[in-house]
Amino acid sequence: MYPVLFQEEEVMVRSGQMSESIKLGAILAISGGGMDAYSYMCRGRVFANAQTGNILLLGVRLSEGKYAAALRYLLPVIAFAAGIALADSVRKHSKERRAVHWRQTAVLAEVLVLAAVSFLPQSLNLAANSLLSLACGIQVESFRKIHGNGVATTMCIGNLRSATEHMGEYWNTKNKESLYKSIIYYGIILCFALGAVLVNVCVEVMKEKAILICAGILLAAFVMMFIDGDG
Repeated sequence: MYPVLFQEEEVMVRSGQMSESIKLGAILAISGGGMDAYSYMCRGRVFANAQTGNILLLGVRLSEGKYAAALRYLLPVIAFAAGIALADSVRKHSKERRAVHWRQTAVLAEVLVLAAVSFLPQSLNLAANSLLSLACGIQVESFRKIHGNGVATTMCIGNLRSATEHMGEYWNTKNKESLYKSIIYYGIILCFALGAVLVNVCVEVMKEKAILICAGILLAAFVMMFIDGDG
């Protein structure tokens, strides 16, 4: 199975679909987990990626009549949606055969946004979290598949459902392709968790600048896409 996996990876890269490769997906998931950990642990317990959690807390604060507190959850949700819309607009208006692929433009935009966040003090956490959610929205819209499978690199619930579904299918049918897909999904979840661990450790030392770890990871992804075929 494993030789086949790497052969498929090589074919995917050669065909110009680096954006759907396993290794790029893993890198993006590490960054995604790191961004969520950073916003929650360093920026006032708000999620950069998990908008379900933000919407829940928004509803709770509204029910308590704490409207100013509700705003800290509402704006990241709006920013996340804006990031999706922005990435979709860039995709629709991008031209074929450009020196820089539109997905590389999306990654570079994320890098710049995260770098800007690193300079914002704690008094501007609302702006920081909104910018982080904007970057996450860009990423979730720009990178939606790995080897043709719908995969999210900024959240886990859909990946967990798909991973378990494919594992159950393998258990019942012994279909190795189902096992392969399950491993991909579980692997992305693991990378997400590793990113959260990495950045949370860095927050203890680097404080607000810890988000630069995620920016560096995304910059590596940007360069990788040039080397391996998404340019």
